[in-house]
Amino acid sequence: MVERAYARRTMSTTISLRVNGQDERHDVEPNQTLLAFLRDTLDLTGAKEGCNEGECGACMVLVDGRAVNSCLMLAVEADGREIITIEGIGDAEHLHPLQAAFLKHTAVQCGFCTPGMIMTAIGLLAENPDPDEAAVREAMAGSLCRCTGYRQILDAIHEAAGVMRVVPAVEFGMRGPAGPSGVAPGLMAPGSAEAAAGVKVLGLPEMAP
Repeated sequence: MVERAYARRTMSTTISLRVNGQDERHDVEPNQTLLAFLRDTLDLTGAKEGCNEGECGACMVLVDGRAVNSCLMLAVEADGREIITIEGIGDAEHLHPLQAAFLKHTAVQCGFCTPGMIMTAIGLLAENPDPDEAAVREAMAGSLCRCTGYRQILDAIHEAAGVMRVVPAVEFGMRGPAGPSGVAPGLMAPGSAEAAAGVKVLGLPEMAP
């Protein structure tokens, strides 16, 4: 037992990465997924473990700006990378346009899949700021929801895309060392009761694991 524990310790690898604007350095096991590292080591529970096969999209995060299924990526592969999770894009008083639009269009029910959908949509709009309906449907095809209609989700993404094409990214409240800077106009008032009510379904920092 002692020998096996020692072997596990000697196999661990130290990784350095940037998560939601903060530098992190941790020892990880060679078979630990990025999802497990985010949830178990950093206590960032917005990314969810659903299928654990890269099919449902609930674990989506941004890796160097691209949407990635964190259940399929090893933590050691994130060494030197920039990671953004749902906790890193806004909070109850500074919603990202996609978070605000999801609330406005009632594009959520239980909320389990919502963080992954929002991160997938952010990745899409970073590559294609003005996607047509077909492009949105294709990008979101890997994000599964079992309890709401997809029409509201598509409408929310289209509306947020329109806002993001007009308002500079710095206004979106993307969190970093300096913290959130603002909220997109016309979608959700900072500190509003509606925004606060959305915290528990959007996987924001105040959300319970």
